[in-house]
Amino acid sequence: MAYRSFDDIALDRRALLRSGALFGGGALLAGSPLASLLAQPGGPAAWPAVSAMVEDYAGARKVANMVATLGWGQAAPATIARGTLTVGQPEPAGPDSLYRIYSMTKPVTGMAAMILIEEGKLGLDQPIAEILPAYSRMMVQRTPDGSVTDLVPAERPITVRHLLTHTAGLGYSIVQKGAIKTLYEDQGLIPGQVSRIQLPGLGRGTPVRGLAAFADRLAKVPLVYQPGTKWSYSVGLDLLGRVIEVAAGTPFDRFLETRIFRPSGMTSTWFRVPASEVGRLTTNYGILGGTPIPLDPARSSIFLDEPAFPFGGAGLVSSPRDYDRFLRMLLGYGKIDGRRVISEPAVRVGTSNLLPDGVTTKGTFADGAGFGAGGRVTTDGVYGWGGAAGTVAFVSYKAGLRANLMTQYMPSEAYPVHTAFPAAVLKDLAAQQAAAKR
Repeated sequence: MAYRSFDDIALDRRALLRSGALFGGGALLAGSPLASLLAQPGGPAAWPAVSAMVEDYAGARKVANMVATLGWGQAAPATIARGTLTVGQPEPAGPDSLYRIYSMTKPVTGMAAMILIEEGKLGLDQPIAEILPAYSRMMVQRTPDGSVTDLVPAERPITVRHLLTHTAGLGYSIVQKGAIKTLYEDQGLIPGQVSRIQLPGLGRGTPVRGLAAFADRLAKVPLVYQPGTKWSYSVGLDLLGRVIEVAAGTPFDRFLETRIFRPSGMTSTWFRVPASEVGRLTTNYGILGGTPIPLDPARSSIFLDEPAFPFGGAGLVSSPRDYDRFLRMLLGYGKIDGRRVISEPAVRVGTSNLLPDGVTTKGTFADGAGFGAGGRVTTDGVYGWGGAAGTVAFVSYKAGLRANLMTQYMPSEAYPVHTAFPAAVLKDLAAQQAAAKR
């Protein structure tokens, strides 16, 4: 079911005990009580396929390191780690190492918006022009990725739902082609950073300074698609950061800190890594012919600098332990360690399919799933997303499981980590089910 509002939710806690499958695996967990799965050993030995994957990548030096973190319900997680923070250096990677999580920032921003929706400061289907008047008269390319002067008026307003689900019609300089891509770059509409090093193919222009300036400039650029008609990966979650800070009356990064990070016990998640913590930061690598080449060395990382603005779509650095706490809070329907961070209805809506009527992800890299508040949603109760430097995370409500994998390499398609990790988890779950039946 795709929840359309908080009123649509039936808070049936018995539903949490129903068996289900992870990532469309049919009836993998069907017929196996959740309690028997939760009774399985929680350490690395319970995850041989995941352990083998970590060994294959980090042990063979395809990447400098890899850390997998898996936990049942609200129990302490198992950590499987291999490798060092930087190739050739002795410091081992572990649960408190720091990783550029890039687009795994999007679910965090999405849940921040859900807090304000639940509090009545935003509406799921509220036009963002009510918050940011510059978006009241948007124009749209007649031909997507075509002329930036042959335009037609937007047929409907951009809403908060559209920003959450990449259906606002906005572009992305890493996705678009032609004149619109150039326009994004020339205007500094580049909500992300990679390195201080000037490298071929990575020079995308200089980001505009300030979240307000980003939003103002973006309003003057044509949309690529009519709002609410197509799923297209975009800067929607970055713009949502500006919507959040105006609606909340507090800077976006401060809102995340006070409303999500601090109450969730997340002490190692930032838009800028403090100088005192550089000893935990990993190096990010480019993969060239199967060999990791430093892109963003830890000691001189661009993430030690103040960013142009807090990138709500791709700006955070976090640790496996910290992001596990975010996932544990979500798996607890907004509650962790007895503390309520987000309301249960807000989490239920945010982790449901929020795509506008008639819009699907068919033919996209999110194919076969719905989309919630900044993350992919499956019919089997899985919510999560991955990052551009080899990170991926999800919660499975039907399995009662949370999992994240962190490593650092670019481009993300150099290795199939985003699909290989869920597949390894699924394989181990199948083995655990089989063992429980014996």
